[in-house]
Amino acid sequence: MTNKSKIASKVYLCVIFLFLYLPIFVLIIYSFNESKKGVNFTGFSLKWYKELLSNELIISSLMNTLKVAFISTIFATIIGTAAAVGIYSMKKIPRSIIMNATYIPIMNPEIVTGISMMLLFVFFRNFVDFEFGIGTLVIAHITFNIPYVILSVMPKLRQMNPYLYEAAQDLGCSPFQAFRKAVMPEIMPGVVSGFLIALTYSIDDFVISYFTSGASSQTLPITIYSMVRRKINPQINALSTLLFVSILIILIAKNIIEERKIRHAQKKEWDDD
Repeated sequence: MTNKSKIASKVYLCVIFLFLYLPIFVLIIYSFNESKKGVNFTGFSLKWYKELLSNELIISSLMNTLKVAFISTIFATIIGTAAAVGIYSMKKIPRSIIMNATYIPIMNPEIVTGISMMLLFVFFRNFVDFEFGIGTLVIAHITFNIPYVILSVMPKLRQMNPYLYEAAQDLGCSPFQAFRKAVMPEIMPGVVSGFLIALTYSIDDFVISYFTSGASSQTLPITIYSMVRRKINPQINALSTLLFVSILIILIAKNIIEERKIRHAQKKEWDDD
């Protein structure tokens, strides 16, 4: 590659990152703006962060969001991991069919999923008396998160030695012990990645939550939409900044942990040699 090509590729990369992250940086800057009008920066202030922490509607919506996100992600991770192991043990043709079916919820527009889940819950209300709320939100979030967990775990299963599970049983492990001690450590990076992806999508989801939530169980994206629809509230800038920083910290921590694990594994291999 010539010097001109290298310079062009670096410039192109910088433009892409600028296009992606400049709006976020502008939002972060204006979250510290003293003025209530976002277009004029009149001075540095933490006023909107203080008001955000005292806003009961936002705090309640945040608690609902975190509750739904963690409960649905835990269940989706367990179900998705078990499903990935089951799919991996299938023969080639059935496995291909199931994997293609797994892609459908991901490719499907969210509004279709949201409306179909709402209609499903309305149908079941003819037989069981329940209200739209946290329960329906959790079920809906589990449904759309499972495929992401499956697609995160499957590559790790393919990389794993196919005879590892049988070898563990030959050495005296029960089926559960063989899975816990031999298989789980190998696929754990995929499980963690699937968990984080599902958690992020669950916190971020608006469309499906809009159709499956109740009046007293609104999530944070729905509350933000309701507030922004009337007027731009600077508290939203502060809230978005906190969410962005939180996700960034989680991703950095995950990468650091994985990097340390890789270095530890490499060091162990060198010591064995």
